[in-house]
Amino acid sequence: MPLAPSTSHTDEINARILAVSEDRIAGFVRDPMGEIARRCELPVETVIERIRAMLRGGTIRRVRQTLMATDLAPGALVAWEVDADKLDAAFDFMFQQDPFSGHVVVRSTDTPSSGSQYRLWTTLKVPHGFAMKKHADYLRDRVGARSYRLMPAKGIFALGVGHTRRQAMELGAKSDAPAEMHTVRQVKLGDLEWRVLTALKREFEPEEIVEAIWVARAKEADLPLPVFYEIAESLNQRQVIGRFSTFLEHVKPTATGERVTRFNALFHWAVPPGRELEAGREIGRHHILTHCYWREGGPEFQNVNIMAVAHGTDRDRVRAHKAAIDDHLRAIDMPFTYTNVFWGGRSEIKPSEIAPAAYVEWCRANTIDPDSMRG
Repeated sequence: MPLAPSTSHTDEINARILAVSEDRIAGFVRDPMGEIARRCELPVETVIERIRAMLRGGTIRRVRQTLMATDLAPGALVAWEVDADKLDAAFDFMFQQDPFSGHVVVRSTDTPSSGSQYRLWTTLKVPHGFAMKKHADYLRDRVGARSYRLMPAKGIFALGVGHTRRQAMELGAKSDAPAEMHTVRQVKLGDLEWRVLTALKREFEPEEIVEAIWVARAKEADLPLPVFYEIAESLNQRQVIGRFSTFLEHVKPTATGERVTRFNALFHWAVPPGRELEAGREIGRHHILTHCYWREGGPEFQNVNIMAVAHGTDRDRVRAHKAAIDDHLRAIDMPFTYTNVFWGGRSEIKPSEIAPAAYVEWCRANTIDPDSMRG
């Protein structure tokens, strides 16, 4: 009887696959499994077998087509000030009962500092036509938060996971050129486009991971496959499609007891107003960063305006990566008046719902008049 395929992310074949499949398949691709196989120089049957095994074993927590959700629904990073005795319950509510909250993280700083009383951090997206502040007010009252700070993204300089290829990354490793900024803008879609997008973004179950992966999704959207492709590629041209990705379980131990990462850090910098684009491009070019945004932290966070995230298995190594970025900023005469690190503790991640119809359903299920939540 043949041995079951390894589910470890450190297995040589799995590592080759993950180095591509985590964040290298950009946009909409008609044959993502074939493209992963081509790039990692493995038979497509092997790629499918290993991704299925890692998904079933919990090494991969989800496989899905990502979207540029910040363009499809107004969104923000939200810092919540919640009393310690309410923190766990607030965390559970955001993760389990609010489909529009995505990343839910408890964060702390090394020492008390500006904003360190904001322990709960979430991402929030509210579909077009509805008001993000009204939804945040509802969440504040529901969990008993003292206050919150909404920090919408003005620009995106880095967005890609790739934990496997970052594990042995050199300090200060960066691209040859500054990062390009994706300007956040609002893209409105028609009903037919939402039908395709809804089918595209749903997570894949292990048995759905096949070579002709979009055939069943076209049927789900009740469209001929060529029409499904045409609309998906049109959405790709409008830059609302992110990447086809296998997301590793990087917070909790896998079934084999391994951890992909142990620490995640949210870096803050306050650069001079008017130089956010320049600074973001220089910070975002550093390969260690999985995310880098232009966000306004306001007086609660000493007016930070560039935020980035890095992961690692060693806290001191993560600190050293940030120090290398700080050194680069000094070397190019980019001043920053304040910087800090907010370390992630308890954490859960799920895709935020962004479909307008889903928001209406949620309102009705919670006895809320949908019109009262409109912007």
